[in-house]
Amino acid sequence: MAKIDAFFRLMHEQGASDLHLLSGLQPALRVRGDIERVKYKVLENDDLRAMLYEIAPEEKVKVFEETGDVDFGYEIQGLARYRVNFFMQRNGVGAVFREIPSTILNAEQLGLPPVVPRLASLPRGLVLLTGPTGSGKSTTLAAIVDEANRTRKDNIITVEDPIEFVHESKSCIVSHREVGIHTKSFSAALRGALREDPDIILVGEMRDLETISLAIEASATGHLVFGTLHTTSAAKTVDRIIEVFPAEQQAQIRSTLADGIRAVISQVLFKRIDKIGRCVAPEILIATPAVRNLIRESKTHQLPSMMQTGKKYGMQLLDDAIMMLYHRGWISAEEAYNKANDKSQFRGFLKSTPKDFTEA
Repeated sequence: MAKIDAFFRLMHEQGASDLHLLSGLQPALRVRGDIERVKYKVLENDDLRAMLYEIAPEEKVKVFEETGDVDFGYEIQGLARYRVNFFMQRNGVGAVFREIPSTILNAEQLGLPPVVPRLASLPRGLVLLTGPTGSGKSTTLAAIVDEANRTRKDNIITVEDPIEFVHESKSCIVSHREVGIHTKSFSAALRGALREDPDIILVGEMRDLETISLAIEASATGHLVFGTLHTTSAAKTVDRIIEVFPAEQQAQIRSTLADGIRAVISQVLFKRIDKIGRCVAPEILIATPAVRNLIRESKTHQLPSMMQTGKKYGMQLLDDAIMMLYHRGWISAEEAYNKANDKSQFRGFLKSTPKDFTEA
């Protein structure tokens, strides 16, 4: 057993989502969204480096020493998988580990509306999961892919950096590919995937023009493509994709995207106050013909009002999702207010008047 495994077992016991190990500091866990120190000695650079290198593949150590930053996956059989990032900082080496649960929860268990698992039955198109780091995008995506894995008879290919949730083949064939180990890049893997008889392609992160372009192309040529982006709303996601392309290509991409897009889920995580754990507030955009026309005509500023009136299709604004969680008694008024877009809706629930900077 690697020396660092003891920290992972503590992390699991405490229900922590992340483990932080930095030279010059005590270890820390993120529990229910908050950083908590571990009662342990301050980590020395040489000791921590030796601890980290014990679990890192040789090729990943080489990349880290050359670049000062590397990602990979680590697994403890019977416990969990971990998404790993090594980095350099002022006091020496550092690392952050995100626990990936071994059990994949379904949409109902995650508190997601019924429209979300139905996305798994789409014959083709592009479905995007967005939100800040740590907002549960991978967990939601895993629930959708698992639904497809159980209910379809197709070929599913995932491309991730690193592999997070592992899907055992059920009714579908599932192939997992990790960037840096099984393939050179997201774009190279996507090019290859199109020649591997895929029905469903999961792109762990659409982070550059070529990857985004290939994902759109794949969705337009009869494949169902799931991808993630670091954007903060459904409308901004559409703009972000288009703005990646050179100005002279944007009109064509806007039209292609309008034809191919099927849904955007943009989500935020909240700390629960009724019990231990967290819950998700998803903003959901479904690509109805009217929504596609707005995208095609460069009227994305009208998407929020379309989502407001499109509830019968499963659409909802972030603030409506937050309000629902608040009225269920799951989240505090303060956190609802802080994470809402239109804060005026939530100001009346606060015990004290917020300071001006919270309006920024």
